[in-house]
Amino acid sequence: MALRVSPAKPSTDLRLLDLASEYVRRRGAARLTVTEIAEAAGMSHANVYRYFRSKTALLEAVTAAWLAPLEAGLRIIADAPDPAHDKLERLLFAIHRAYRDKLTTDPKIFDLLCAATEAQADIARRHQQRIARALSRILDEGHGSGAYLIDDQAAATLFVLDAMHRFLSPATVRADAEIPRVELESRAAKLLSIVGQALARGAL
Repeated sequence: MALRVSPAKPSTDLRLLDLASEYVRRRGAARLTVTEIAEAAGMSHANVYRYFRSKTALLEAVTAAWLAPLEAGLRIIADAPDPAHDKLERLLFAIHRAYRDKLTTDPKIFDLLCAATEAQADIARRHQQRIARALSRILDEGHGSGAYLIDDQAAATLFVLDAMHRFLSPATVRADAEIPRVELESRAAKLLSIVGQALARGAL
């Protein structure tokens, strides 16, 4: 007789994250309290603090959990063998589409990133740094292949981020929610074409 293997129970920290995520979806982050999460988990609020030192840390962990697959995808794009401009386009559209999808399907969780970005919280800074690293790697590769003429790597990275800000900022993605996706992506593609031309000419 084959042995039945019981599915592993989620770790306590993951269970707390799931509870916090569902609470935010139902009632919003402002109304979340550690005490209520503790009660839902069947533990004392002091025990929750063993895993998350504060409500802020718990909300940052919720934000990090949904950003993690996006950030992993950006690293895969940056490491791909495609031409630099193809990777640049894929990277920037991956960020924009992930934000737009989250805003559409999970708006209160997306609001956590907006709030963290506005407050320049650690989770937002780390996310921006990971985006910048992936972008910088693509630009460096493009320079090495001769596709881009770049004298200052940091300046080139900032140039792309500044030029594409409307499509990469959580706040502006939220502000543009009523604009049809196809229109926004068409506008982003046109702007990105100009950015690519500037990088190719070294006109920074």
